[in-house]
Amino acid sequence: MIRLHHVPLARSFRVLWLMEEIGLDYEVAYYSIRDGSMRSPEFLALSPAGRVPVLEHEGAVWFESGAIVQMLCETYPEAGLMPAPGSAGRAHWLEMLSYAETVGCLLENLNLNLVFLRPPAKPSVPVVKLLNARLRAALAAMEARMAGDYLLPSGFSAADIMFGYGFELARYYVDLDAYPRLMAYWERLRARPAYGRAKARDGEQDIYARDFYPVPEE
Repeated sequence: MIRLHHVPLARSFRVLWLMEEIGLDYEVAYYSIRDGSMRSPEFLALSPAGRVPVLEHEGAVWFESGAIVQMLCETYPEAGLMPAPGSAGRAHWLEMLSYAETVGCLLENLNLNLVFLRPPAKPSVPVVKLLNARLRAALAAMEARMAGDYLLPSGFSAADIMFGYGFELARYYVDLDAYPRLMAYWERLRARPAYGRAKARDGEQDIYARDFYPVPEE
């Protein structure tokens, strides 16, 4: 039995997409970040921080998207979504998994400031400006490095799932047209059949109420 505990458009989408790429049969248990369902004792017994993703996999319970992605790639090496340990490209693959989390942390902090703060609390304008600038710099660095169709010269891998998810969410905070190479890369990712199947199972997101969140004025 494989069951993914999932919030639509949250980091658990990485795992959803990866399982579609691998071709696994799985169930999805849906949650919302707004209704308190992830603070229940039952869920906290699975996820100590009360966050998705959680993957129940053949009797084991895994949490943290980066760890789950790596463990699934190692469990199903025949899918070819990671370079083998010791092979050329392995270090770069691991580097890109971590870089995707750099982008993810910046997005999470922008979410906290611009999406989840409730009145009368107000976002810190200097903090949001700094986070936005760091996000744009992180994307610009990848824009400059994109030389092929995917992050690794060997082709599509789980690193693209990790980073591509963050690039998709960055549209809520930055103008992605400033990164034409990454935009072309993202269109290649979106064209993958497994991405389409994952999107069909993702569910209706209730994280973002707006299409774009500009940096607030002083």
